[in-house]
Formats: sequence, structure tokens, C-alpha cells
Amino acid sequence: MTPPPTSRVDNGQRTPLRLVFMGTPDFAVPALAALIDAGHEILCAYSQPPRRAGRGQKERPSPVHTYAAENGIMVRIPKTLRDDAAQAEFDALGADAAVVIAYGLILPQAILDAPRLGCLNIHASLLPRWRGAAPIQRAILAGDEETGVTIMQMDAGLDTGDMLLSRSVPITAETTASDLHDGLAALGAELIVDALDRLNAGTLRGAPQPETGTTYAQKLSRDEGRLDWTQPAAYLARTVRAFSPWPGAWFEHDGARIKVLKAHETAGVADPGTILDSELTIACGDGALRLVTVQRSGKGPTDAAAFLRGYDLPAGTVLS
Repeated sequence: MTPPPTSRVDNGQRTPLRLVFMGTPDFAVPALAALIDAGHEILCAYSQPPRRAGRGQKERPSPVHTYAAENGIMVRIPKTLRDDAAQAEFDALGADAAVVIAYGLILPQAILDAPRLGCLNIHASLLPRWRGAAPIQRAILAGDEETGVTIMQMDAGLDTGDMLLSRSVPITAETTASDLHDGLAALGAELIVDALDRLNAGTLRGAPQPETGTTYAQKLSRDEGRLDWTQPAAYLARTVRAFSPWPGAWFEHDGARIKVLKAHETAGVADPGTILDSELTIACGDGALRLVTVQRSGKGPTDAAAFLRGYDLPAGTVLS
């Protein structure tokens, strides 16, 4: 299959487009900001309804909702787009294109067909690898050496549409999900502006996704962050990086939950879960994991040495 073209900067005159923006989390905000800065008209922003959060459980609008409202953009928060009224309302906007990024609702065919240029998705992986909900975390957890952003022409499948643009970024031994989140959000914002310019000019054509190499990035769960000491240390080090900041990597000792914020693989041999030294190095199924930064419930983050001064966890202790 022919790979999608990489992005390029077009120094020609930009034609402002009438756009609908569809997104919810903070990952989507840089793309919305970039489209505004590029001079496009944002007819409406679609986002998930406000949700209760915080100690007071007050309803809070999504980051996209908040940013759009602050910039004078009309916001719609439908619970579904499958009914005729919602689809007619969308069609009446007369959009040239819709830009979709981490929106959270399935787009029916009537929505996909409404804009003149269709619906473009900003996806945080190099498709077809890591289709689905958590591509950033799954790429790190799997030990991938690179990931990136793909601009995709949406169809009725799950992240199955033709690829328009893509660009890769490396994943290093220090890269966390937080690092990738911010970097890919900025990269997606850059690529979507380029893609719209070129698509509108008729100089961009999509390429079908390869039929091989497809993987699915399942949604994260809170329990996945629990460290299983029978696993190889390399995998647990990736777990710490992949689940930073959420759901977080952790282990338990005497009923206390201890988060691991930073760790790295090192040498060591003992029964899995055995604390090997006074530097909080823990034996794993293969190798050992040295905990660099940890956090007890209700406490702030601290380095391993400071943690051990206030918490009794001597060498020889075996963690479950």
C-alpha cells in the first residue's frame, strides 16, 4: 500500500473554511486553537456534556467546551447524534469540513456525509497501529520505538478511514504518557491546518490503511496500574511511564497504596517482589526495578531515600 504523505508547509494564500470542531479533553484544545489562529471560521464546537468532578461534585464543562465558549464559539453538547433532529441541526450548519479529535461519540453516516470535505480525525498513533481509545499509553506499554499522529478521513469504521497525513515521533526510555500527550497534541494541531489547506486545494489524496499491522488500544482501567512483580522489570518500567499521570502505577504494602511516579530497570536477582537494598530496588520476574520517585496516599511525591526515612520497608521485605 502507498503510505500517506508527510506534511508540508504551504506558503500560499489560505482560504478560510467553515468548520465544525468536535472534541472533548484538553488533548483537543491545541487543535481548536490552531484552527482559530489559521483564520478558519468555527461554526460550532461539539463536546461531551458537563460531568461532575472534584470534591463538591459540581458539573464542569469539558476543556474544549470551556475554550470554545471563551472564544465566542457556539457549543453543542448532544448525548447522541443518531436522532434525526441532531443530524438535521448539524447539516444546517453548512460546514466545509468537521475536525474530530477525542470527541467520544460515534458519528453516524449522515454526519460523516454532511460536510463538503467530510470529517477529518486527528488520531494519536501511526495507523493502523493502535486504533481505539488509548493509543498513547498502549504504544509505550508495548515498547514501541515510535508513534505519531495520523490525519484520517473518517468513515463508519473504528479508525479505519483513509490516511491523509502522518508524522512520527520517537519514544525513548524516558518518554512518559504525559510527554507524548503534550507533544502529539501540538503535532496534531500543526498537521490538521496543513491537511485542510491541501484538501481544500485539491492537492491531497488519502491512502487506504494497510491490511496488516492493525492493533487495538483498549481503554485504560484503574486496576491496570498495579505492579505485578512477576513481570519483567522492563515491562514494569514501561508501565510506570505509560500510566503517568493516569491511572498511575502502584503497589500495596500492609494495606497502604504506594504510587510509583518514576522508576527504571536495573540488574538484580531474587524472588519477585523482594526488596534488594536500601535504594528501593525490587526484584522482578526478570531483572529488577529501582523506584526513583514514589508517593503515599495523602502525601506529596518524594525520592526513594526520603520515602524510606519515613516508611519502614527494609531490604528482604517481600511485596505481594
